[in-house]
Amino acid sequence: MEHHLSIILITIVALGVFSQWVAWWLKMPAIVLFLVSGVLAGPVLGVVNPSEDIGEVLSPLVGLAVAVILFEGGLSLRLHEFKEAASGVKRLVSVGAALSWLLYTLAAHYIGQLSLPVSLLFGAILIVTGPTVIIPMLRQAGLNRRTASYLKWEGIINDPIGALLAVLVFQYFVFAGADAADGMQVFIDLGWAILISLILGGGVAWLLGWAFNHTWVPEYLKAPLTFAFVLVIYGVASEFFAEAGLLAVTVMGMIMGNMSIAGMAELRRFKEYITILMVSTVFIVLTADLDPNVLLHLDWHAGALVLAVLFVVRPAAVFLSTMFTDMNWRDRVLVGWIAPRGIVAAAVAGVFGPRMVEAGYGGAEQLLPLIFAVVFSTVILHGFSIGRLARWLRLSSEPKGVLIVGASPWSTELARALTNELDVQVVLVDSSWHRLRTARLAGVRVLYGEVLSEQIQQSLELNEIACLLAATSNDAYNALVCSHYVTSLEHDRVFQLPMYAADEDNGAKIVARPLRGRPAFNNNAQYEELWRRHFQSWQFYKTRITESYSFEDFKRDCPADAIFIARRYADGTLLFNAAGGTPRAEVGDTLIYYAPKKDAGDRRRARAERAVAASGRTLPGALPDSEAALERERQEGNDSNA
Repeated sequence: MEHHLSIILITIVALGVFSQWVAWWLKMPAIVLFLVSGVLAGPVLGVVNPSEDIGEVLSPLVGLAVAVILFEGGLSLRLHEFKEAASGVKRLVSVGAALSWLLYTLAAHYIGQLSLPVSLLFGAILIVTGPTVIIPMLRQAGLNRRTASYLKWEGIINDPIGALLAVLVFQYFVFAGADAADGMQVFIDLGWAILISLILGGGVAWLLGWAFNHTWVPEYLKAPLTFAFVLVIYGVASEFFAEAGLLAVTVMGMIMGNMSIAGMAELRRFKEYITILMVSTVFIVLTADLDPNVLLHLDWHAGALVLAVLFVVRPAAVFLSTMFTDMNWRDRVLVGWIAPRGIVAAAVAGVFGPRMVEAGYGGAEQLLPLIFAVVFSTVILHGFSIGRLARWLRLSSEPKGVLIVGASPWSTELARALTNELDVQVVLVDSSWHRLRTARLAGVRVLYGEVLSEQIQQSLELNEIACLLAATSNDAYNALVCSHYVTSLEHDRVFQLPMYAADEDNGAKIVARPLRGRPAFNNNAQYEELWRRHFQSWQFYKTRITESYSFEDFKRDCPADAIFIARRYADGTLLFNAAGGTPRAEVGDTLIYYAPKKDAGDRRRARAERAVAASGRTLPGALPDSEAALERERQEGNDSNA
């Protein structure tokens, strides 16, 4: 039995993580693959049956996982994001939640033909649009920070609100019934539960932050201790009122995420890893546990209700609740369409649906299949459409920009060439206004300040950045910048100027390799060397690879001492060359390289080679291959000074 359970758990975890990996390769929503994997492993093939294999501990385990997920979501809610989208966010989590409950209830009662108590429970559950589905979608869609804030704040705040409201409705109708005194007691208990959750979550967050900053906790214990407290807070708060623990851990995450806590970056990274693992496995578990027979309870009323939820109720609730706010129409259209439901909605319906059936409420047997129908519909439709809709509404962009840290004469000239000649979106950051002056006058977008400061990080739209180059004179500082941004941009897109080759043999003189970014260009492109070549009048050049001028032709004609800088792909994305890497290019790509300035004699000689090649003669010193000479001259129009 134990061996069988081990195989089941391994299968669930492997399916979840591999689904994430395949989704990344295919550039598709991971949540869709979770659904497909879970359905295949459970109802279709029968490999996994969580209710039977795991037993009674399944529901508590799912609850603990959701608590950790909500805590991590709270950590990601930053106050500066709230200030940017405050008006819309406040409406979405207050008026929007109340209006959604009302409209979902009316739709369930009049379209779905459910009894009023079941309709109220259905409406409360559908308020939930939690981080289990929103965060993976936002990661895939690349929305701008303001629009993403609306969906993120709404999803994370409304998750515990919807769950608590569902508990309130359930307890009122199942336990209180027609007794007015008992019904009032349910509301009193809910009020106390909310107050206790706020005090408990906020107080523990403040105490933990204080203990971390005053070195009462060693670094290696910060993440495990926080994880333990999340579980404890969830359990204690839930003893006062069912699902109140979700609110407590969300508040705890929000407060800790906005405190200046030493080691917060490592804590966030640890929680992100745990959350990715839990989101993957819990979604696999819930979909694998779906009984296909429950879908037999659905009829055409159910189909009409799902369509109303998708195309009428959600857009109406968002548009009505955000009237007279600073949300523009594009944001309202996107938020009005995107509202995927996930783990919390399915889990709450799975717990309360059967008990409403036992209590004899009409239509309660349809609650669980209806919620799963909404989950499947929203995850698939919203998962595949969010990226396309965001691009159509111009609320997202492909990451094609370049972030350069450090304004030197060389990096300023590189930024100018990329901006003015190749139309690449460049942001040049430096803490010296004087060093930025030349770039600003040349039309380059500059950002004055410390790139590691919170203010500058709030100003950067990292979803627009394709790669980063740390190009200051301080190798250790370059490494620090790269290690900070590597979690946002991926390691293969974070570069720094290489350190001296001579120092590579002496490990005591250089920053450890795991802490550095990728060395850019080639091993001799150190800061001082690039500075020297800049004052020797080296320049940036661009060459476009075409059908008539191949990459092999470029390598043959490029100066031997040239430094290959970057490759601009046909779609406009730019990626720097890594030192030691082999430059490559395809038709339509543009190569940027740094080489000595071409003088007038070089150009006259190229024209002469072209002329004599046409007559079949050869100039002294010219290439004997007339075709090569002709191609080089033809490249005069293709190979231009950047």
